[in-house]
Amino acid sequence: MKTSVIGFPRIGTLRELKFASEKYFRKEIDGNELTQTAEELRKTHWTLQKESGINFISSNDFSFYDMVLDTAVLLGIVPKRYQELGLCAIDTYFAMARGYQGESGDVKALAMKKWFNTNYHYIVPEIEDDTKIALNADKLFNEYFEAKRLGIETKPVVIGAFTMLKLIRYTGKKTAGDFAEEIIRAYQELLAKCNEEQVEWLQFDEPSLVKDLDAEDIRLFHQIYDAILSGAGKCQVLLQTYFGDVRDIYEDLIRMPFAAIGLDFIEGRQTCELIEKFSFPQDKTLFAGLVNGKNIWRNHYEKTLGTVAELKKKGISVVLSTSCSLLHVPYTLKHEAKLSQEFTSYFAFAEEKLAELKELGDLAEQENYQESEAYQKNKALFEGERDCHNEEVTKRLAGVTEKDYIRLPKRSERQALQKKELNLPEFPTTTIGSFPQTKDVKANRSAFRRGEISKEEYVAFNKKKIAECVKWQEEIGLDVLVHGEYERNDMVEYFGEALGGFLFTEKAWVQSYGTRCVKPPIIWGDVYRDKPITVEWSVYAQFQTDKIMKGMLTGPVTILNWSFPREDISIKESISQIALAIRDEVLDLEANGIRMIQIDEAALREKLPLRRSDWYSEYLDFAIPAFRLTHSGVKADTQIHTHMCYSEFTDIIPAIDDMDADVITFEASRSDLQILDALRENHFETEVGPGVYDIHSPRVPSVEEMVQALRLMLTKIAPEKLWVNPDCGLKTRGVPETDASLRNMVEAAKQIRQS
Repeated sequence: MKTSVIGFPRIGTLRELKFASEKYFRKEIDGNELTQTAEELRKTHWTLQKESGINFISSNDFSFYDMVLDTAVLLGIVPKRYQELGLCAIDTYFAMARGYQGESGDVKALAMKKWFNTNYHYIVPEIEDDTKIALNADKLFNEYFEAKRLGIETKPVVIGAFTMLKLIRYTGKKTAGDFAEEIIRAYQELLAKCNEEQVEWLQFDEPSLVKDLDAEDIRLFHQIYDAILSGAGKCQVLLQTYFGDVRDIYEDLIRMPFAAIGLDFIEGRQTCELIEKFSFPQDKTLFAGLVNGKNIWRNHYEKTLGTVAELKKKGISVVLSTSCSLLHVPYTLKHEAKLSQEFTSYFAFAEEKLAELKELGDLAEQENYQESEAYQKNKALFEGERDCHNEEVTKRLAGVTEKDYIRLPKRSERQALQKKELNLPEFPTTTIGSFPQTKDVKANRSAFRRGEISKEEYVAFNKKKIAECVKWQEEIGLDVLVHGEYERNDMVEYFGEALGGFLFTEKAWVQSYGTRCVKPPIIWGDVYRDKPITVEWSVYAQFQTDKIMKGMLTGPVTILNWSFPREDISIKESISQIALAIRDEVLDLEANGIRMIQIDEAALREKLPLRRSDWYSEYLDFAIPAFRLTHSGVKADTQIHTHMCYSEFTDIIPAIDDMDADVITFEASRSDLQILDALRENHFETEVGPGVYDIHSPRVPSVEEMVQALRLMLTKIAPEKLWVNPDCGLKTRGVPETDASLRNMVEAAKQIRQS
C-alpha cells in the first residue's frame, strides 16, 4: 500500500534553521548562507522520506517562518506598508513576520494566531481593498525542481483557496466573497503551471473544512473549486483535510472531481461513519490519515490495519497517510540517549512515523499480516502493562467535591478588598513574568545540567540575577514586580520536571512559531507534586523589595496542552490531576507571604474543539473548573492573575470570565486590540491588561504609540479595571530593547494617569 506524508518538520534535527535564521537577523550571515542552510535541510528531509519508502512526499512544506505567510506571498498579498520599506524579498517577508525598525522605516508585525487546535502559530495575512491578487509561485516550483534534481518526485503543497479566504484579515470594506474570483484565477494559474511543468500531484490543504460550515461557506467552496478543477488537466489534485472530520461538506466533496481526498481518522470523530453512510467513490483515492501527526505514541497496528481492511472491503483505493503535518511532533528519537528503552519503545517521532507508515503499508498488503514479526511486536507492546498509575492521585481526585471549584467571597467583593489591601496606583504597571534569558543565564543552566557546577553555585547565580532583576524593575518604575524566571527553561517543561508523571527529552524540539521552538514534556503517568517548586525563588525575590512580587505559575490546561498527553486516560482526568498539583503550589506560595499569584493559561484556547457544538461538553466544562480548582482555596485578599496569548478569544469571553481570576492579561497588541469590543459586550468582570506592545517583535514601541493604545482601551474598559503590561513574557527579547520598551510603557502609564 502506498504511503503519504502531509508535511515534514522543517527546523532540522538540531534546530539548524532556527540558528541560521537568528544569525541572519543579527547580520552574522548573508542571505546566500541562509538559503544554503535551507537547501541542505530540504535535501535531508526529502532524502530521508524517500529512503524510508514514502511514496507521496511533499515539497513547498518548507518555510523560513510560516506556511500561511508563504501562501500570502505566493498570492501577492503583501500590505503596502511592507512594500514601501523597499527591502529585498526575504527581508520584506521577515518584516511581515517580525516587524521592522530601522533605516527604511518602522512597522509592526502582522498578527499571529494559533493554527487551529495546535501550539503552532501562523501569521495572519492582511488584505487591503485595493490589493491585487497575483500569482508568484517561484518558491513552489523552485523547490519542486530542487527535489526533482535529487531524483525525488514530490507533490507540491499549498494552503487551499478556501482556507486562505477564511484566515485572511480584511482591513477595508471588502470581504472574502469580493476576492473570490481573483483568488480563483491565481489558483487556476497555479494548476495550469503545474500541468505545463508536468507536476503529477498538487496538494491543496483545506483544514477549514473541519470547522462548522454554513450554506454560504459551502457555496463559496463550490464557487472556488468548481472553477479551479475545471482546468485540472493531467495534474491530479489532492484535497487534504486534517484536525477533524468534514461532516458538513462530505457529500459534496465526494461528488467533486478531486483525484484524491485526504481525511483525518485520528481527530475526525465521524470520518468512518461518513464513509459508512455515504460510501467513497471508487474513481478517487482516499488518503487515510491513520498515523497521528500530533502525538508521539506508537501507532496501534491492530486498530489501524483493521480500519484499512474495512476500507479495502468497500473497494476503496487507499493511500496510508499521516493525520496532519508532522510539523507538530519532534524530528527523531535518535538523540534521546537518556531515555531508556522502557520508555522509547512506546514513542514515535517524525522519523519513526515514516518507518511506521512503511511498515503498515507493507502489512496492509499481506493476507496474513497478523502472523508477521512486526505486527506481533506491536501487539505485544500494546498488550503489556505500563507503570503509570498512582493510587494516591486516584484517591485524591475522587475526593474532590463541587465546593472545591468555588472561591468565596464573590469576585466583586474580592476586588474591592484587594484595591484597599494592595494599594496600587491607577493603571498599575507590571510584566507577564519572564525577563530576557541572556547567554550567561543559559550557560549557568547548561553547566548545572552537565554537572560542571554544584547546586549551590547554580542557585547563587540565579539569586544574583533575581536581585539584579528586582533592582532593574524598581529603577524602571514598575508597580508590580516579578522575579524574572531565570531558573526556568520553559514555562511548561520547568513545572513538568518538578512534578511526578512526566518524562523529558533532550533534543525533541517542536516549532511553535518562526524561530521559536519548544520541547514539550511527555505525560507518562499520573501527575502529582511532592514538594514546593517555586516558593524559594518567589520568597527570595519578595525579600529584595517592598513592592508586591507576583508568584509565577503555569496553569493545568496549558501544562497539558503544551505537553504530549497520554492516550490511555481522558484529557479531563489528566487536567484535573495537574490542577491539584498546582493548587498545592498556590497555597504554599500564599502561606509564604506571596500576595499576588499568576497562573498562566496561555494555551486555554488551543484545544478548544473546532466545532462550536463541542466546545463545552468536550472541553470547557472541565477545563474552566480545573483552573478554578487551582485557586479556590486562597484568601480573599490574595490576588489571582492569569495570562493568555495569541489566540482568538472573543467567542469564549464568558467562559474566560468564568475562570474567576481577579486579573487577566491578554495578547492584544498584534490584533489591534480587537478583543476590547468583546470584553465590553460581554460585561467582562475580571480586571484586564490587554498587551500594550508586541514582545514577539524586536522593535521598540514609542511612548506615544502606547499612550494611544491605552486611550483606546479606556474607551472600552473602566479605568479601575485596566492594567498596563506587555503582551507576553520577555524571555526571548534582548536586554536593551526590553529596557527601552518597559521605560516607555511606564512613562505612557504616567501620562495616562495625568491626563
